[in-house]
Amino acid sequence: MTIAARKFNDRLTGHQVDAQLTAIASWWKRHSIDNEHGGFYGEVDNQSKPVRAASKGIVLNTRILWFFSEYARHTQLAEDRAMADRAYQYLTEYFVDQQYGGLVWELSASGAIINGKKQVYAQCFGIYALCSYFTLSQSEDALKLAQILFRLVENFARDHNAGGYIEACSREWGKITDFRLSEKDLNSPKSMNTHLHVLEAYTALHQVDASPTTQEALDHVMAVFLDRVVVQDKQHLALFFDMDWQSQFDRLSFGHDIEASWLLCEAAEVLQNPAVSERTQQVAIALAESCLRKGVASKGYVIDEYDSATETLGEHSHWWVQAEALVGFLNAYTLTGEQRYREVCDRIWRYIMAEHVDDGEWLWLARSHGGKNQDYKAGFWKGPYHNGRAMLELKRRLVAEGY
Repeated sequence: MTIAARKFNDRLTGHQVDAQLTAIASWWKRHSIDNEHGGFYGEVDNQSKPVRAASKGIVLNTRILWFFSEYARHTQLAEDRAMADRAYQYLTEYFVDQQYGGLVWELSASGAIINGKKQVYAQCFGIYALCSYFTLSQSEDALKLAQILFRLVENFARDHNAGGYIEACSREWGKITDFRLSEKDLNSPKSMNTHLHVLEAYTALHQVDASPTTQEALDHVMAVFLDRVVVQDKQHLALFFDMDWQSQFDRLSFGHDIEASWLLCEAAEVLQNPAVSERTQQVAIALAESCLRKGVASKGYVIDEYDSATETLGEHSHWWVQAEALVGFLNAYTLTGEQRYREVCDRIWRYIMAEHVDDGEWLWLARSHGGKNQDYKAGFWKGPYHNGRAMLELKRRLVAEGY
């Protein structure tokens, strides 16, 4: 094989992406369904074996709902629609808080409420998933539930003084002292991560049910993100804040930087405001450029974090970071036409195929970083969302590009 032919074969193509998309969906259809208690297992280990006693989290359930709603639209197959229907039915029967409204955080394996906390991040994943399910099914009940969640977030979590949204409320939608998404997070009242997914959810809702109210809310969170969250000459995102938007953390997340770069562009496209679109594209390119210069390891993966205090880079490859990097860099290539963004996509793709793909799903950590023996393939924080969404996005963009 000639060098030119080898380089062509190494390029990421729509056919490669389509095969990987099918493999991911097939793994979830084979291994995630809980036939004993309904819905989906709360965890499936790295050997693709269910952990039957694992609790069930709202983030996993909504991510399954989102993915199979989008995937069923892509395939038009009844078996994929059935996965989306199953996720929707379980969500409405068990995760919807019939007493106080909104979505509870965690259930036992059998469906009993363990933690009723109202994390704004989770409500927004609910909105995001329900909008996709509505597009698939035209279920007015799904859209109504998305609207209810939107109003709850606006009524109880929006900060009308300093702007943005607080992280969480109690089950009763009252004040809370523990705002954290997980034990590794700072106990801060505002975060980049939650605002990124408020943006994502509000973009989806405005697409399917535009109104002056959704317009104002999407304008608001977009402005907050661009003005408060994007920092350091628009090259990075600050991660945690107090109520007055003072940064409380000295680390950077290249994974979130590159994810935000394309989600901001998606939101700007929906807003249809030329001034916002121009500003957003400048930010997206700056985020992608900084990630390319500082965050790509020599082996071809994007490093997750940089600690500003110690000036040290993280060492591991996380599956979700590589998935988002593929979309973010391809988006940067589309915006600029610069081949180096396209070429880094090819490098990351080859790394994913060698280090993360395993029996159809992706390992949380790269295989050479101990990924086969750590974490899980499906669980509280890992669904078919980052990698599945990346494949759907890449397929659309690569077809448009002619690959």
